Amino acid sequence: MNVSDLLTMYEYNYWANRKILRVAADLPPEQFVAPQDLSWGSIRDVLVHIMGAEWVWRMRCQEHRSPSAMLDPAQFPTLDALTSRWNEEEAAMRAYLESLNETALAQPLAYVSTGGRPFSSTLWHILLHVVNHGTQHRAEVAHLLTQLGHSPGDIDMILFSRERGE
Repeated sequence: MNVSDLLTMYEYNYWANRKILRVAADLPPEQFVAPQDLSWGSIRDVLVHIMGAEWVWRMRCQEHRSPSAMLDPAQFPTLDALTSRWNEEEAAMRAYLESLNETALAQPLAYVSTGGRPFSSTLWHILLHVVNHGTQHRAEVAHLLTQLGHSPGDIDMILFSRERGE
């Protein structure tokens, strides 16, 4: 994996996040937090899970700290609160990614899961996992948003590439 390709994957990741967040802004607040048949409960809870996973992995990769818990959705009672924190996390992740080189990406990283179990994975595998994980959960939210009459439209990587003229 090279840094340029990894940066492209994260550009796609943040493009897709913004599409979901823009549409979620049209939901009534009670619908944003209402329990749904989703992997993590409400639309808010799934979005916090995506952001929290990015934060946890960045802490592990950049700061060599393994948080013992994910972020609590209750800390983000509104979409504005979630979006504000996510913008901060995106900026921090972008700065971290810009600091990397191919040698660093190929290195193993030891970390501890939130459950306390030790693991080691190649850095670029972890960083690509973060994007893939977000894709999985964004798809869930996009499906529900569409059912609720607030479709974000297609969030495929090829459409992102086309928009960029690639």
